[in-house]
Amino acid sequence: MQAEIITIGDEILIGQIVDTNSAWMAKELNKVGIDVSRINSISDQKSDIINSLEESLERVSLVLMTGGLGPTNDDITKKTLSDYFGMNLIEDPRLFKRVKERLAGYGIPMNKFNREQALIPDKARIIDNNFGSAPCMWFEKNGKVVISMPGVPFEMKGIMQEEVLKALQKHFSTPAIVHKTIMTEGIGESVLAEMLIDWEGNLPDYMHLAYLPSPGEVRLRISTKGESEDRLKAGINEQIELLKKIIPNNIFAYDDMPIEQSVAELLLEQGMTLGTAESCTGGYIAHLISSHAGSSRYFKGSVVSYSNEIKENVLKVKSDDLEKYGAVSQQVVEQMAKGARELLNVDYALATSGIAGPDGGTEEKPVGTIWIAMASKNGVISKKLSLYKARERNIRVSALKVLGLLLQELKKKDVYCNCSN
Repeated sequence: MQAEIITIGDEILIGQIVDTNSAWMAKELNKVGIDVSRINSISDQKSDIINSLEESLERVSLVLMTGGLGPTNDDITKKTLSDYFGMNLIEDPRLFKRVKERLAGYGIPMNKFNREQALIPDKARIIDNNFGSAPCMWFEKNGKVVISMPGVPFEMKGIMQEEVLKALQKHFSTPAIVHKTIMTEGIGESVLAEMLIDWEGNLPDYMHLAYLPSPGEVRLRISTKGESEDRLKAGINEQIELLKKIIPNNIFAYDDMPIEQSVAELLLEQGMTLGTAESCTGGYIAHLISSHAGSSRYFKGSVVSYSNEIKENVLKVKSDDLEKYGAVSQQVVEQMAKGARELLNVDYALATSGIAGPDGGTEEKPVGTIWIAMASKNGVISKKLSLYKARERNIRVSALKVLGLLLQELKKKDVYCNCSN
């Protein structure tokens, strides 16, 4: 079962707003067995609406539209669809009463434009909008369905969750769809793909593997489709067991979660604490960790030591080493980690020092040269990264890489598997 989404609004096309509706709708439709094969954003023009709709109906049996249902002259979707399906607009007394009461609640008097919100196509199926005044309209033609919803995300999501998704499941026969995301770190996409050639080649026909890379990590998403959800889940678990034997040290989660959340779970399980000493990442690691609720139970704090003065006076980095090796060096980053662990009185301390860019590099230490370190009671582990010329990317990758060092250390002490469905 395939569908297409059409979003209507000049504000999307000129970049005034970002179309978040389509991504959310596609995700929710997929959960009920409906694949979105195409997403199209168009202007508030009658010809564009009709042309896009006709093209979509040639390809699929379900089209979902958002936008153009407001009370102003540029909102023409309702009139356009009514004309296209050969219907007349009539005033719905129940909807008129609802619009009037809603406006009264805001202290707004009814006017001509507001009253037009109560007009509905006479032969369309009207789905209640309990979150706003614009109605949701369900049209059918030659066995195909077109649903028009408000473009306001709050209203669209409410209508979808309360009514539309349930109605679609009753109207169409849809298969079970199950996705599973495996989070990996410490290995690039191309190398990972090479390692998984045989495993991927032997996946059952009803399974599809997608590689979803981002700075510092790669998501592996297994997608399955069939009649039995239990069978699909069992098949996925069998493949995960095989995958774990190939890349046991690179998997950090069996759900779509960030690496700092996996680190947090292990720190909590083991009763350990964490602190950071950051130079080139400027507090970004602390931001990632503290952005999750409950982080105060394991995260004690951070020292953002941009200057050598702070490195020396607060983290107790030796001035001789700063002068001899420079701030971007193995010697200095290891002392930063040790100093943070002692200063913050934590079990683990992470440190970064490097040249994030876009300038500041030298022939010996070009932009993207970054040292990371982790200190614990067992000593210090450090690693040199040779990254990019893009500052934001360097900061994020450095943060994820040093969190990866900690994750590997924590996994040595804990059998970590969260692969149940």
